[in-house]
Amino acid sequence: MNDLPPATTTSLVELFAGTVREHPDAPAVSDDDRRYTYQELDAHADALARRLIAGGVGPEDRVGLHLRRGVDVVVAILGILKAGAAYLPVDTRYPAARRDHMLLDGDVRVVLTEPGRGERLAHLDRTVLEWRSGDGPAGPAPVVDIRPEQAACVLYTSGSTGRPKGTVLEHRQLVAFAADPALPALSTDDRTAQCASISFDTITFEVWRSLAGGAEIVVLPAIPDLLGSDLRRELRRRGITAMLAPAVAVNHVVRFDRDAFAGLRLLCSGGDVLLPATCRGLLSGEFGGRLFNLYGPTETTVACTGHEVARPPRDGAGVPIGGPLGGRRLYVLDPDLRPVAAGETGELYVGGAGVGRGYLGRPGRTAERFVPDVFAGDGSRMYATGDLVRDVGGGVLRYVGRIDSQLKISGYRVEPGEVEAALCRFPAVGEAAVTAVGATGERRLVAFLIRAGDRLSIRELRDFLAGEVLEHLVPSEFVVLDRMPTDPHGKRDWAELSRVADDRERLRDDYLEPRDDIERYLTRLWEDLLSVERVGARDDFFTLGGHSLLAVRARRIIQRDLGVPLAPEALFQCSVVADLADHIRPAKETVAS
Repeated sequence: MNDLPPATTTSLVELFAGTVREHPDAPAVSDDDRRYTYQELDAHADALARRLIAGGVGPEDRVGLHLRRGVDVVVAILGILKAGAAYLPVDTRYPAARRDHMLLDGDVRVVLTEPGRGERLAHLDRTVLEWRSGDGPAGPAPVVDIRPEQAACVLYTSGSTGRPKGTVLEHRQLVAFAADPALPALSTDDRTAQCASISFDTITFEVWRSLAGGAEIVVLPAIPDLLGSDLRRELRRRGITAMLAPAVAVNHVVRFDRDAFAGLRLLCSGGDVLLPATCRGLLSGEFGGRLFNLYGPTETTVACTGHEVARPPRDGAGVPIGGPLGGRRLYVLDPDLRPVAAGETGELYVGGAGVGRGYLGRPGRTAERFVPDVFAGDGSRMYATGDLVRDVGGGVLRYVGRIDSQLKISGYRVEPGEVEAALCRFPAVGEAAVTAVGATGERRLVAFLIRAGDRLSIRELRDFLAGEVLEHLVPSEFVVLDRMPTDPHGKRDWAELSRVADDRERLRDDYLEPRDDIERYLTRLWEDLLSVERVGARDDFFTLGGHSLLAVRARRIIQRDLGVPLAPEALFQCSVVADLADHIRPAKETVAS
């Protein structure tokens, strides 16, 4: 076993160097094509750092990281840090508008991408470096003075003003999380699944908890793709022992296969509500590892609270988010920043080791959310989470809800203002309001629209949004209104919109009766899964309210009922009933023959 790094460790580079010294020949990172030991990973990162330094990159510079999943992502993160700079990761699946905003708003000095992909970034007027690990010559490690308060990364989250905002995290916050003794340490016996988007803060757990303990980072398909496969088989095939998965994914998987995570010794869940039924299913099956429910905004470095679920929750009891992780301070306060009485609900403020620097280039927003920690008396700040919590005894907290309009969809923070701004950029939309509907843990976005003209095509609108915002920000449902309801004060009447959502009418193509047994089967299945009436052959699964997790469920049911193989991407490529039926018929005929 490898002990956690000493408390005196000042930077991520120093933390990694300690693991290299202790375990030079242990496997550090692997994907389907390559596998590097810690010593090899160190050498490749040094080569990239030297190249960046030669190009003028230095402390507090930001380097855009625009790479597809694989070992090179981990090499690049380390190489950028070894050059003294901060990494700004941009998922290659992001729409071009989102990608460009992040790189320009982040004012990156260099964009690091793969060979052959640089041309599509040339319009940004930034230095674009096409790179693959192994490109640079071997040589000595660069000597760069890296201080604890130096920026290490910039992670973008949904923005209430209509544009994503970048959160700056420093070396000291990431080291505190990587070395946090409140969470089980990883060791050279562990293989950690790397399945989060490189732009999502979950990758901090996957990379830095692993590198701190000498574990192997195993790059798997992204979570949506992983859920579309046989998850249990994939985890066992790759020998995964530790994983941080979004709560919405854990809830979904365990509902259909409670033993999918049976081979793990550590499963952490976060980002949304972990359902009691999920915990009961997991703990009553073959899963014999440790289950942790984590909570924490990006601004507090991945997680600031944790709760080990050692036994199934009682009926009617929610799963707590727990108490503070190491070095964190939690305060449950009223609107006047006074502590609420035990058992009462208040806003959660977080102080201590994990609180980041603030929002990049947004001093006003930073001052609003990162406020003086009046309880610490040391000049530090605490972060106003906007989340309502309640102490259920002994300092253990339970999540209650939000104090503002921010939503949680599929484990992601969603600012309705960002989605509304994107909708209003579509010429046929005059006004938009966005909210969420559905049960806890399975909520989905609904957009209420006022037309700007005579014609509004939902299909064209969805295609437009796909190029503007992330997948989880595209509403599942669209409701077109003659006017936006308002209350007596002239503000949006959200209660009325909720009532409309309960009896909503979706904008959809002309109804077409299903024409054969396969189309009739699919329409009945979608009516059941999506809780809608009168699905026709022209209807689109996602327009009717479907999302990626329901698509995974639909695929499994179709394969079971019709006895035909169906590729994980089939429902995404053929989301209209008639198109999917056309895709299924040849396979059905082959099976029959």
